Amino acid sequence: MGGETIFAKIIRREVPAKIVYETDHVLAFHDVNPQAPIHILIIPKEPIRDLASAKADHKELLGELLVAVNEIAREQGLLQDGFRVVINNGARAGQTVFHLHLHLMGGRSFAWPPG
Repeated sequence: MGGETIFAKIIRREVPAKIVYETDHVLAFHDVNPQAPIHILIIPKEPIRDLASAKADHKELLGELLVAVNEIAREQGLLQDGFRVVINNGARAGQTVFHLHLHLMGGRSFAWPPG
């Protein structure tokens, strides 16, 4: 599970991605295996393994990720009908890329609990 991830390669533009948002610290792009009509991954450019690895000095970056969610949801037209944001932490929770990322999904109804 260690080593460089596909997200690091996307950040460096070594692997193509359909980028929808970028700041100095955050990058967002369409998921290649979407689970909803709109499914965007939002990642910090800093390689934080997962949410459990975030430290107190990541507070500002974590806040920037959530601000990005709201801005992207607005740009994608999701504010009126709603959207879901998911962070999987660890393999048993469904995390497959070990670089912190948020899933922004919308464009369909979602059930709770998710399964």
